[in-house]
Formats: sequence, structure tokens, C-alpha cells
Amino acid sequence: MESIVDVVALVAISVLGAALARRLGFVAPLVVLVAGLGLSFVPGMPEAHLDPDLVLIGILPPLLYTAALETSVPAFRRALRPILLLAVGLVLFTAFAVGIVLHVLLPQFPFAACVALGAIIAPPDAVSATAIAKRIGLPRRVVTILEGESLLNDASALVLVRVATAALAGASVGFWPIAGQVVLKAGGGIVLGLAAAWIAAKLHRKIEDSLLDDAVSLLTPFVVVIVAEELKTSSVVAVVIAGLYLGHRMPYLLSPTSRLQMEAVWRMITFLLEGIVFLLVGLQLRTVGSDIETSVGTTVGVTVAVIGTLLVTRFVWLYPATYLPRLLPRIRGREERPPITVPTVIGWAGMRGVVTLAAAQTLPKPNPDPKNFVPDYPINLFVFIAFAVIVVTLLLQGTTLSWLAVRLGVRQDNTTADALAEAGVQHQASRAALEALEANADGAPTSVVDRLRALVESRSNNAWERLGSQQQETPSAAYGRLRREMIGAERRVFKIARNEGRIPEEVLTRAQRDLDLEESLLQRSDE
Repeated sequence: MESIVDVVALVAISVLGAALARRLGFVAPLVVLVAGLGLSFVPGMPEAHLDPDLVLIGILPPLLYTAALETSVPAFRRALRPILLLAVGLVLFTAFAVGIVLHVLLPQFPFAACVALGAIIAPPDAVSATAIAKRIGLPRRVVTILEGESLLNDASALVLVRVATAALAGASVGFWPIAGQVVLKAGGGIVLGLAAAWIAAKLHRKIEDSLLDDAVSLLTPFVVVIVAEELKTSSVVAVVIAGLYLGHRMPYLLSPTSRLQMEAVWRMITFLLEGIVFLLVGLQLRTVGSDIETSVGTTVGVTVAVIGTLLVTRFVWLYPATYLPRLLPRIRGREERPPITVPTVIGWAGMRGVVTLAAAQTLPKPNPDPKNFVPDYPINLFVFIAFAVIVVTLLLQGTTLSWLAVRLGVRQDNTTADALAEAGVQHQASRAALEALEANADGAPTSVVDRLRALVESRSNNAWERLGSQQQETPSAAYGRLRREMIGAERRVFKIARNEGRIPEEVLTRAQRDLDLEESLLQRSDE
């Protein structure tokens, strides 16, 4: 019973934190994190213990999966080169840079342990990066690069962690074994992800019940992770590949009802998991800080040095990685040269999250037993450093990223260009719809045909109206405002009739569903 109460309390606190953040205009994950930090010092508050398996198998897969579902595959493919430079190259560069700094400051401890911590804190978090980048309104390509980096960098980081911990235990590790392991795990993850996506797509095509579609979608990331762990391949890559494939094919696999319902289900799950994740990170402060054995001076000095190394190495890598490849004619002709402000904003968007803390807690504990020997190193200090990196990057970079983007002029893409493109495509779609109407209108009442023709014309006009933003209220906006008032009046009449016993509950439910669907469409058109 206590565990159920704890879960309910976590959900309630994270929901209240998100509500407060929206009211104050802040980013919800940051408010929830601060709430967790404060609650960790409340007398009587039970200590929070973050189970790494819960994070890596229970929380991370659905968050990665839903982020991949929403990622544009064409945009991801166009940005694949910078994504891989960040997700693989920057992770390796950061891990060894941190490892060298740590080993210089703590030369008595093994270099492999220092590199392992570097790999753990190298990758920005999928949850924090996408949540904050989308919230503050960065250019679409920047968001795609940050999303792609955060989706793939955990795979390269976790492989490097395993290699470093193996070296820590005395296993001989060379370049080619490492490269072979990376290729094997990543390749296995790609194959498994595609196979799982193909099976899930087959199931979605055959399913006609929206609830079953939701169930299959919810099970997919967990099944993929469990199978990947059994096959000793990259579960992160497998989940991401499955999500990218299914997200790209979703318009052809699901009915409209299933798509609407599945979107609502995943939005709710993501909202709750994100809140719980950041709350758990904050609640770890007392637990993590109480186990450190090194002196306060050493702890503070090493932590500051590591965080400084993280911030510097990201910029040191980003500027050459952005501009040097464009010296090649093939890349220069395909990609525009971005202003220096763009890599600067990307460099400042390196927030870490709960995966970093969970991975730190999987580090092997020192063990003098010759059969399972692990040399002595300050594991509690390393866990604390990982925790400090999360808190500092989230609170420092997460709260100032929007300000920096505005100051540097890195803003959201031109909405006028988007509206113009939408209007052009909508015009083509309207012509196709009218042609389909004329081809199938034989025998239909004239009033029905006229009504459908007017609906198509109205939809096409609405798209063009978005270009005329100088008007105080466009016809479509007036239509939405008046129709919402009408829907409210209709809804009240049905409720009164139900209360007076003139219609049964089933009639009210059916009418309410139709009115709710129409009103939700009006809200979407306003966004």
C-alpha cells in the first residue's frame, strides 16, 4: 500500500508543479525539479531511491518511443550528419575530455573509471532537451538536431560505459574490439527495431478497435527493450528506430479514431512520466549527498571542473563540426552555412537528465575479490557529480536558453512561409477533394453535394486567411468563436433534457461526444 501511496503522491506533486509552471509561464520540468530539490530537505520526507532498471527499462523506452513517433523522418534524414557528429563524435570527445580532467585531479584512481563517468554525463537527455527546445520556440532544424542527438546519444554513451567498466575490472580492451562492439550493438538495434516496427505495423493494419491499437502501441517500446536486453543489443537504438518507422507510417496504419485516441494517450503518458522523472531527480539530493566520503573542498573543486569541462567541450566540438564539413563542395552545395549564433544556441542546449543519474548508479562498486575484482575509486563522489551535472545544466542552461536564443536572434521559423506552403498544398488537396466529390456524387441529394462543396471551399479559404494576419478577426476566426458559443448552447440544452428525464444518459453521451469532437477541431484550427 505504501508504494501505491508514494506513486500517487509523486504524480500529484508533479501535476501541481506543471500547473504552477504554466501559470507562471515557466518550463514545467524545471519547476518540478526545483520542487523535488526543496522537498528532499523536508523533515519526515522519505528518502528517494532511484532504481536504474526502472529508469532504463520502465521510463526511458516510452519517452524515447513517443519522441521518435513525433519526429519527422525526412527532417531527421536531412540532419543525419550533424546528428551523428553530436550523438557519437561529441559523446566520445566529451567522455575522454572529462576522463582526462578527472584523472589529473584524482590521479590515484583508475583512468577507466574516470572515462566511465565521462561517458555517463556526456549525453544530453532526451526528455529535457526536447521539452525545453520546443517550449521556447527554436528553429525547426535546430529542434530536429537536438531531438536526433538526444534520441541516439544514449546508445553510444552506454556502450562506452560498458567498455570502460570492463576495462576497470581488468579486461583488455582495444580499439577494434570497441569498434566491433559498437557496430554490433547499433546494427543489432537497427535490425531489431525494424523487425519490431514491421510486426507492429502488421498488427495495426489488422486491428479495427482503437483500444487494441492503443494497447499495441503501449506494449511496443517495452517489448522491444526486453527483447533487445535479452539479445545483448542496443535497446535505445531499437526503440528509436521502431518509433521513427511507425511514426512515419502512422497515417497509413491507423483509423482516424485510433490516431486521435493514441495521440491523447501518449500525450498523457509523456506528461506524467516527464513530471515524475524530474521530481525523482530533485528528490535524490539528500540521498546522493549523504554518502560522499571525500572532503568538501575536493568534492566542490572536482565537480566544478567537470561541469566546466562539459560546457567547454561542447562548444569546442560544435564550431568545427558545423563549419569544417562545409569546406567540402558536396556538403556546401547541399546545406546552407548557418550563422555562428546557431551552433552557439545548440551548444548551450546541453541539459542532462535522469538517464545520467541512473547510469551513474550502475557503476560497479569497488571489490577486492580476485574473482570479481574492481579497483578502489570514489563511486559515491562520481554519483554526486552526475547529480550535480543534471541540476546545474537544467537550472543554468534550461532557464537561460530562451534568453540566449532571443538575444542572438535565433527564433522560430517564419510562420508566413509555413502558411504560404500550407495554403498551396491545401489548394491542391481541395481540388482533389472536389474531383472525388464530382466523381462519386451520382444519386446523392443536391443539398448534400452543395454542403460538401462549401465545406471544401471553406477549408481552402481558411488556409489562405492565415496569410492575412493584419485583419483583426478573419472569417474563420469569427466562425470558430461563434460556433463555440453555439456548441455551448447546444450542450446546455442536452444536459437539461437529461436532468429532466426527457432523454436517457446514452443520448447525452453520444451528443456530447459529437460536440466535443467538433469543438476540439475548432481549437486545433486556432493553434
